[in-house]
Amino acid sequence: MLLVFNLSKYHHRTQLIMSDFDAVLPSWATFEKDATGNGGEVLTRLFKAHPGTQKLFPKFVGIAEADLAGNTAIANHGATVLKKLGELLRAKGDHSATLKPLAASHAKTHKIPVENFNLISEIIIKMMAEKAGLDAAGQAAMRKIMGTLIGDMAGFYKELGH
Repeated sequence: MLLVFNLSKYHHRTQLIMSDFDAVLPSWATFEKDATGNGGEVLTRLFKAHPGTQKLFPKFVGIAEADLAGNTAIANHGATVLKKLGELLRAKGDHSATLKPLAASHAKTHKIPVENFNLISEIIIKMMAEKAGLDAAGQAAMRKIMGTLIGDMAGFYKELGH
């Protein structure tokens, strides 16, 4: 049986199916086991590839590029990012209750442009392929899932006037 979800009034008509989650969650479980190590590396890669993003994190602004890798505060924040993303993934499309407050904090308090979520998504997908064996089909499914999450987040940003 094929279950199809039209998950939100916000996203651009992308429909997720259970097989999208089935393609991603086994690799995610492996990837998330080292949330601190992988999370720190995700943020380090983000800051190196897109230096402007580091400025969006006041507590990381003064950290030199050479000192990003292995920085405990960055690793801990990266773990928080991955754990929250894991919660969203495990919701298998029923993510509004988790995503809405996350969008509110990132729009109002942290002032993170919604476009930056596309940047970190690509880094996460690449690292999942490298470290957790996410194959091409899984990468496509993860892009589809992340596109929906980011689209829904953009809708919440718009509701908040951002």
